[in-house]
Amino acid sequence: MISPQALALAQELVRMNTVSANSNLELIHFVRDALRTLGVASRLTFNADKTKANLFATLGEGKPAGVILSGHTDTVPWDGQDWTVDPLSAAVQDGRLYGRGSADMKSFIALALANAQAFLDSAAPFAIHFAFSYDEEVGCFGVRELIADLRDAGIRPLACIIGEPTGMVPAIAHKGVYRYKCCVRGKEAHSSLTPQSVNAIEMAARLIGKIRDMAEGFEDNEPRYEGFDVPFSTASVGQFHGGIADNVVPRDAEFRYEFRDLPTADVRAMQQAVLDQARALEPGMQRVASDTGFRFETICEIPSFLGSVDDPVTRLAQRLSGEKGTTLVAFGTEAGLFKNAGIPTVVCGPGHIAQAHQPDEYASLDQLARCEAFMRGLAASRSIA
Repeated sequence: MISPQALALAQELVRMNTVSANSNLELIHFVRDALRTLGVASRLTFNADKTKANLFATLGEGKPAGVILSGHTDTVPWDGQDWTVDPLSAAVQDGRLYGRGSADMKSFIALALANAQAFLDSAAPFAIHFAFSYDEEVGCFGVRELIADLRDAGIRPLACIIGEPTGMVPAIAHKGVYRYKCCVRGKEAHSSLTPQSVNAIEMAARLIGKIRDMAEGFEDNEPRYEGFDVPFSTASVGQFHGGIADNVVPRDAEFRYEFRDLPTADVRAMQQAVLDQARALEPGMQRVASDTGFRFETICEIPSFLGSVDDPVTRLAQRLSGEKGTTLVAFGTEAGLFKNAGIPTVVCGPGHIAQAHQPDEYASLDQLARCEAFMRGLAASRSIA
């Protein structure tokens, strides 16, 4: 059973509106102040306008570098969703904690904070680090600043546990998420004079056809990575905008697309194939008007993650969770960024992704109790392996 203190902390955090469009400073300052009462200092790294911050804190100063407990503080919005409870109510009903962020992933942060004193009192030969980030949901932007700050400060943690909702089963791999915007500039004309124009929608459609061909190629030809729901890389177009009237050849069009790449795939080659196709289309466009062409913007680049069942941090998560096996997850996390920074990483946290981002998001109290036992076990550990 989850302790009353831990549940109350989880409810406190869920009640804070930290949708990615908003500031997360209420939550960050709450955690900072709670740690300060225990004599623990926090490092804050901010976004450009100082409205959001990451928090990094070390519990066990003077010990060798230890294990990061990592979580993101932002949530997705709930606009237009059919909730039966207030998304910020943190209601407890029928053995569940309801509210936006209850599963993804404020409960993990709360359970780590609830055990801060236990980590300080621990006889473990390593420190525990808290790493709580901003803007994960919109592209894993905040954690990049946090990791850069650790590097610049010479802080080299031994391992990282990211508490995304995996049902407390350690996850050792996920796909990457790479999103781009393509802006097409054509030349407008009356629709009766199409030879004097460059139709931006039609040019965009040709490039979208390339992306669709690539997606079919992944499905038909890419070596499978068993364990994923979709065991091959995917590509898709999510938004399209263009045109102003039926009888005007459109000058502008814009679309957004993404790749979700297997950990074994080359996502840079995927994007380069799109760029090459755009460059191949431009000469024909520019014979009509020299200022036509394609322009690309990066929306987010979240690298895939590939850990190992043999990593000490994976074995640690298995031992603390009581799980003998591991899993793969379809959703993106900050794990690839920590791993690419040289920090062995595993993803393991309470709740299930099926409840995240949904109306009436919840985490069961049983899951929270399992995570609390995980934290207590970590405090009692004598080694990372």
